[in-house]
Amino acid sequence: MKFHTTDYFTPSRDLNADDVVFSFERQRVKEHPYHEVSGGTWEYFGGMSMPDLIKSVEKVDDLTVKFVLNRPEAPMIANLGMDFASILSKEYADAMLEAGTPENVNQQPVGTGPFQFVAYQKDAVVRFKAHDGYWAGKAPIDDLVFAITPDNSVRYQKLKAGECHLMPYPNPADLEAMKADQDLVVMEQEGLNVGYLAYNTTVAPFDKVEVRKALNMAINKQAILDAVFQGAGKIAKNPIPPTIWSYNDAIQDDPYDPEAAKKMLEDAGVSDLKMKVWAMPVQRPYNPNARRMAELIQADFAKVGVEVEVVSYEWGEYLSKSRELDRDGAILLGWTGDNGDPDNFLAVLLGCDGVEKSNRAQWCYKPFDDVIQNAKTVSDSAERTKLYEEAQVIFKEQAPWATIAHSIVFKPMRKEVQDFKIDPFGGHIFYGVDLAE
Repeated sequence: MKFHTTDYFTPSRDLNADDVVFSFERQRVKEHPYHEVSGGTWEYFGGMSMPDLIKSVEKVDDLTVKFVLNRPEAPMIANLGMDFASILSKEYADAMLEAGTPENVNQQPVGTGPFQFVAYQKDAVVRFKAHDGYWAGKAPIDDLVFAITPDNSVRYQKLKAGECHLMPYPNPADLEAMKADQDLVVMEQEGLNVGYLAYNTTVAPFDKVEVRKALNMAINKQAILDAVFQGAGKIAKNPIPPTIWSYNDAIQDDPYDPEAAKKMLEDAGVSDLKMKVWAMPVQRPYNPNARRMAELIQADFAKVGVEVEVVSYEWGEYLSKSRELDRDGAILLGWTGDNGDPDNFLAVLLGCDGVEKSNRAQWCYKPFDDVIQNAKTVSDSAERTKLYEEAQVIFKEQAPWATIAHSIVFKPMRKEVQDFKIDPFGGHIFYGVDLAE
């Protein structure tokens, strides 16, 4: 595997074990010179319990690395296929450290993939070109451009005009017109995702189960599905989608019952509650219009006497502030699975190790955590399934989230695009894709 040769770096060797060790040690070891370069958060690494799991990462020879674990970990191999485990060049990192510019490893990355980084203009464009030395052969596409376009209506106009060839996250209301356009093709696939409203379970009154359950019963999920998703999805009752193994279909969802919700809040001693609902500033398959969803929840909560202020932030700030333990109110977010293992939802999003990282409910509940941690150590999939089914029962009883929806994923593209496939893990994979002449 050959690293990219760029204007700012020429590798002297192929990828080897030193690069693998570097790529994990920078996340694992707090004293590593690159640990703080990315802010030291390492959301995935921490959320998946990697700091406690990995005892050491050892070079055996140039092409062999040994991971020594502190315990068995059934999802380990699946986890190593995720983006956080991408291998970067140690040689490049050492050169940037010596030059006093270690941040370049993030801002001007060097890898071994089919496309190599060319340039990034903030809030405008990211440019790539085909990597001639890619191990599986050069990509058919010579130049790949991501035109950063936050508004889905503008993305659609660019697609229709031929300025772009493919767009993610279409407005559900535009799908009918897209499908009728002879110049476009709309691919669709049931998503490996969940959209949710996460309460901050460390802050009163959301630290009370009965308050969270009451608020869940106040949400008209069918109305959200109709208005926000235009019916392109299904109501979520579990924190994992029905497209993943161990989904517990026996779970009964919280009913939509505003009167019962209002009484439950009164019985819990909650009156004149004012709270914030955070609305994402971006579109995602699991939430194509968070502002509209927040407004519908605002209206639903008003019916049970709860006053909601809808707030939002720039996306980076939204993600950062939402990790804070004292965050006010409830946050709209979601998840597309990274590797097809239930652990990727249940542990990363709801485990104790994810608090202040990927667990936006800040929910650490030992009976739940014990079950999911036990499931990690079991290699038999049938036994793991039983444990994850049990975890879903506990989740539903404790209600750290209001589960909203699982969506269908749509990818509109121009008809000249060839061999593009929807990635079930939410990526945009262009290796092997071509354009008809």
